[in-house]
Amino acid sequence: MDVSWIGHGCFRLRGRSAVAVTDPYPPTLGVKLPRLEANLVTVSHEHPNHANAKAVHGEPFVIDGPGEYEVAGVTVVGLPTFHDTANGEEHGRNTVYLIDVDDVRVCHLGDLGHRLLDDTLEQLGTVDVLLAPVGGRHSLNGASAAEVVRQIEPRVVIPMHYAVPGVKVELESAERFLKEMGSEVVEPLTKFSIQPSSAEVDTTKVVVLEPRLGG
Repeated sequence: MDVSWIGHGCFRLRGRSAVAVTDPYPPTLGVKLPRLEANLVTVSHEHPNHANAKAVHGEPFVIDGPGEYEVAGVTVVGLPTFHDTANGEEHGRNTVYLIDVDDVRVCHLGDLGHRLLDDTLEQLGTVDVLLAPVGGRHSLNGASAAEVVRQIEPRVVIPMHYAVPGVKVELESAERFLKEMGSEVVEPLTKFSIQPSSAEVDTTKVVVLEPRLGG
């Protein structure tokens, strides 16, 4: 399964027979969404920068809230969380998605704004790839994101939702998160490929991806 970061909270998860896209953004973000085609799209919350599902080609099935789903052989579990530390009173609700593509379990945290509760952690179980916001503002910053990574203990974590050239939202860079994870020097990749594994995780690997922005 191949993971590509399209920028902000948007990723493309390409399996052998299906493609999932997360949190597609609009042109008003300041960068252009490239042409994407998918079988399914997940939307973590209703903010326009995360909910431009109509821009994804292929008439994908759109998942925009908690529940259990199966689309084109991809299983998705949406878990209710919040966009802040005040049970949603400040910025509303957020859905964390567990997306199983080719037996690789990917967790997309959306715009999570708090440490995970024990029951949510239990529902997540073993995570192969964690996609975590690290840019602060209305979601996890570098330090709090590192805390959530330690809660989940994934095989791999890929930071998202941080400052990149062109994005008009004021966010922190990924530097603080990388420092908290002890991985200050990480060479960015254009995409990341991963296979299923039953091996126990000793240390979470940090992978940084280059955003694949449109022209």
